[in-house]
Amino acid sequence: MNAYRRPRDVLISTVCLSGTLEDKLHAAAEAGFAGVELLEYDLLMSSWSPSKVASEASDLGLAVEVYQPFHVETVPTEAFARHVHRAERKLDLLGELGARVLVCCSTKTAEGVDDDERAADQLHALAERAHARGIRLAYEAVPWGRVRTHDEAWRVVERVGHLALGLCLDSFHVLSRENRAAAIEGIPVDKVFHVQLADAPRPGIDVLEWSLHHRLFPGQGSLEVGGFVGRLRAGGYDGPIALEVFNDVYQQEDPRHTATDAMRSIRVLAEAVSRGDAPAARTPTPRDLPSAPALAGLAFVELAVDEVSGPLVARSLRALGFAQTGQHRSKPVQLWEQADARVLLNFGPERSVSPATASISAMGVASADPAGSLRRAESLLASRLARPRGPRELDLASVATPGGVALFFCEPDAEQTWETDFERDEEVLAPPPLVREIDHVAMTEVIDHFDQSTLFFRTVLGLVDGTSQDITAPFGLVRTWSARDRDERVRVVLNTTPLRRGDWAPAVSSPQCIAFSTDDAVACARALRDRGAPILRIPDNYYDDLEARLDLSAEFVATLREHSILYHRDAEGVFLHLFTEMVGARIFFEIVQRIDGYDGYGDPRSIPLRMAAHRRQRMRTLGARPSAGDADNRREYSLAHLTALSLTPPELVDAAASAGYRYVGLRMTKVTTQEPHYPLASDPALMRATKTHLAATGVEVLDIELARMTSGDNPRDYLRFLEAGAELGARHVITQLPDADFARKTDRFAELCQLAAPLGLSIDLEFPSWTETPNLTEAVRVLRGAAQPNAGLLIDLLHFARSGSSIEALRDLPPEWFHYAHVCDAPAEIPTTTSELIHTARFERLFPGEGGLDMHGILAALPEGIPYALEIPRAMLVAQVGPKEHARLAIDAARRHLDAVPVSV
Repeated sequence: MNAYRRPRDVLISTVCLSGTLEDKLHAAAEAGFAGVELLEYDLLMSSWSPSKVASEASDLGLAVEVYQPFHVETVPTEAFARHVHRAERKLDLLGELGARVLVCCSTKTAEGVDDDERAADQLHALAERAHARGIRLAYEAVPWGRVRTHDEAWRVVERVGHLALGLCLDSFHVLSRENRAAAIEGIPVDKVFHVQLADAPRPGIDVLEWSLHHRLFPGQGSLEVGGFVGRLRAGGYDGPIALEVFNDVYQQEDPRHTATDAMRSIRVLAEAVSRGDAPAARTPTPRDLPSAPALAGLAFVELAVDEVSGPLVARSLRALGFAQTGQHRSKPVQLWEQADARVLLNFGPERSVSPATASISAMGVASADPAGSLRRAESLLASRLARPRGPRELDLASVATPGGVALFFCEPDAEQTWETDFERDEEVLAPPPLVREIDHVAMTEVIDHFDQSTLFFRTVLGLVDGTSQDITAPFGLVRTWSARDRDERVRVVLNTTPLRRGDWAPAVSSPQCIAFSTDDAVACARALRDRGAPILRIPDNYYDDLEARLDLSAEFVATLREHSILYHRDAEGVFLHLFTEMVGARIFFEIVQRIDGYDGYGDPRSIPLRMAAHRRQRMRTLGARPSAGDADNRREYSLAHLTALSLTPPELVDAAASAGYRYVGLRMTKVTTQEPHYPLASDPALMRATKTHLAATGVEVLDIELARMTSGDNPRDYLRFLEAGAELGARHVITQLPDADFARKTDRFAELCQLAAPLGLSIDLEFPSWTETPNLTEAVRVLRGAAQPNAGLLIDLLHFARSGSSIEALRDLPPEWFHYAHVCDAPAEIPTTTSELIHTARFERLFPGEGGLDMHGILAALPEGIPYALEIPRAMLVAQVGPKEHARLAIDAARRHLDAVPVSV
């Protein structure tokens, strides 16, 4: 026994924790654990090599004591050599990690055999190899394996009789069969090499709970409801049939939606029963439901984009080999093509999309009978969409999916098709295609709508269910569902998170994927690399494991590794695929090659693998965060709404609290037609939610905006706006005066101050350089003319620098005029046009220290200790990392650049 190192303390398995391996190790160390049990998939998802994992863990005071699982079963002699090779690679891996126990789990595959003598011989051979490396094998029974109970496992271990082979006892597997600790009596303690502890409610989810809370409509689950009805009908049943579905989600859903799902399911059930020559009574007959026409593929996918996300997506499409070949005749929609793959970029979508975000807004399905597809959709209660069209434009039939995506039915061989609505650029020279067509589309739904969406796509398009499974991923369980048409031309994948609590990770909100097929994934990957396509990097650990698990040549694996191509094979064929980085906040692209009839979507582990890689991509943009430092020397920061304008006021408060801001500034009026509107003054529900989040987080409202008074505005029109600000606890009101008449704007500014004074609000004048109050000199004239005690000046560093205002003049002004400052950086060079000035101010500011503004000089002229409101709209970065992480990054940059200067209060 002295040849083996005992664990120093209780371990925590990485399977217990959320996130990537880096996150899990830090969490384990901070909680005080001395070591970890490392789950295989956590290593595969990590970009660290095994030796670096051991080094990083050691630096945190952790030891990697145990590695799991290694699946074992008895196999024919000719297959055992491959298992030995795999085992030796894993044992070498344990050596790099410093682990001394490998958990060997019983499994059951078609390759395995029931042969006790051969089982003992093979386990003995594996134990010999482990013994030579000072490693012990802990054999574990699982209910779904060939060896199902710990009693059976002990008989196997006892028969082998090797020093390096013992048991792994899992408390859940032992006690779930019979809740008696005495169940392990008779097993020598010295042959227990590893123990796993878990508890669970007993007996778990029973039939009663299943019945009352988790039923689904026919066709949404896996039960043989169609066969059940068919047998009844064949036996002559002619009585009533009713749906009785107890489901917690349905019981909280809009009843109209639930009833729609119910009718869809019963109509498709009737169709299925009819195909079995047993027509269902008291349900709609097949004559009421038109059959699903044959489909010929996905004609196009449309992305809703804006002026920020659109160029990002276009750049990625160009790198993937696409070319813009057309512009819609009457709409701001671009056509991008490559062979038979077509993507539309809609810069004026009818649906609402988040700023700086690309989102799938429509899909075109090539149908042999578009009118028939529409009749079927409408028979299944799908909502037909009204589509505005110009003269001589095609009247395309379309319906709305539950998720809001428009589904178009297109006739590919008609004399006039949807493509004729585009003006073609005949001068575009298409390079040799890298991809052929759209292979599939993958979208994410919230769990409440997941079943409704799967039912919609399956029934309306007449798709055949594919795989449906739950997958353990870095940020929680992912449920995935897929379906295809019978000719394998149209494929749809839907994903959801069954349970989501917390929001600590910079996760992508509802990611979406467009997958393109290629005839040669390797050649395509080489070409994409040469074109600078943003290919997602896959960790080396994945390829090390791939080579150990499968009989692939080292050269082939090296090629896959070089190009970040993933590999999967099953009984049907082989699948090669690679991903791009995230584009437009939530969109990514995939290139796939299906070989020998492969019909799936890759190894299920590719989902968490991709998620972890996408997280690393996002984290690279965040940079290292500073240490906490001396809290007493920290400035107070406010998160100005323009920095993260896509967040609602409650979301902005939560983002500010999470990132460490003391205050927020709330934009309560709509300044431009494109930006979102948050009418706190007139929306009681939004006001209530905002106040609740303020109270829960401790964040306070520093200011509200914007009282922008032009020549035609009346200060009294802002009274409800001011009262709402006071209700929120705001202290200041941002005001602008784009009025050339000095006397008028001064009088109105004074009146606004008088309205705000009883509410405890100051009126702080901001002077953008392109307005009629363009600089410090003019703003000072207004304040002196108004002569109000609650009047103030808001110094925005960008506006101050762009206006050419004087720091010396600023320093001489009364300190009581200054309540806070708007802080950002920008290039020192001043744009020459008004449009460029406005664009920079609203979309392209920089973090402190990244530009050429004299930030320290301007701020030094202001009273010490005033809060700094970070107003740093940066559309490109928001599109990459999301508004919440952008807010985090902003305050981190400000602290690095500004907190070094002592604060005097």
